[in-house]
Amino acid sequence: MSAATSQTAGAVLLPDSQVPLIRLRGITRDYGMGATRFQALKGVDLDIEAGDFVAIMGPSGSGKSTAMNTLGCLDTPSSGRYLFQGVEVQSLSRDQRARLRRRYLGFVFQGFNLLARTSAQENVELPLLYRGESPAARRAAAARALASVGLAGWEHHTPAELSGGQQQRVAIARAIVTEPAVLLADEPTGNLDTQRSHEIMELLWRLNVDRGITVLMVTHEPDMAAYAKRMVRFVDGVVASDVRNPHPVAEVAHAA
Repeated sequence: MSAATSQTAGAVLLPDSQVPLIRLRGITRDYGMGATRFQALKGVDLDIEAGDFVAIMGPSGSGKSTAMNTLGCLDTPSSGRYLFQGVEVQSLSRDQRARLRRRYLGFVFQGFNLLARTSAQENVELPLLYRGESPAARRAAAARALASVGLAGWEHHTPAELSGGQQQRVAIARAIVTEPAVLLADEPTGNLDTQRSHEIMELLWRLNVDRGITVLMVTHEPDMAAYAKRMVRFVDGVVASDVRNPHPVAEVAHAA
């Protein structure tokens, strides 16, 4: 096992300024075999620098969700190379990839995915429980995470007692409680009204700007993608365009 892979196995990756945080080269993903074979990704090349905010867009079936699952180590490519801080992710064992997810990646989903009969505090503590943190450390970290998303004082409320926007804030707190390097958000505003959607996007923008968390967001909504620094569009399993957004919405609003 290489030194870099050994570091990943112990979840002690060190930033390498010479390489992007994430690099995909020639990534393909096939499903099925023979006549039923479907190629969701057809040779994706993509670099993501630390501190970027990327909106991943594209029509249904374009490959954007498959790409997000690959980036989040929830799925493995059929071919190609995926490097995280210069480490070949495909060379890691299943346990090593799980440790990479727990230590470096946070996830936010459209459906919130909160435990219904569990308080906001306990929902946010869950990733730390899996990491074996002490009860006192879990409580303190969860309280800080909830406060950072504007939910101080709501720790003991269950999801049924929270609005959709508040539930998504709890989900974001759960994603950042481990202090991840990357936040992967899959349609984070898909279940919210317009006002709450913009509030959540403002929060994601703040986490990116103030805390330096790299944000990768799948969305089909151009007004939500406008908060990102960069827009990557997938079509038919490949990157069709990759453009910088010189004036993210929140940046313009705060400069006014």
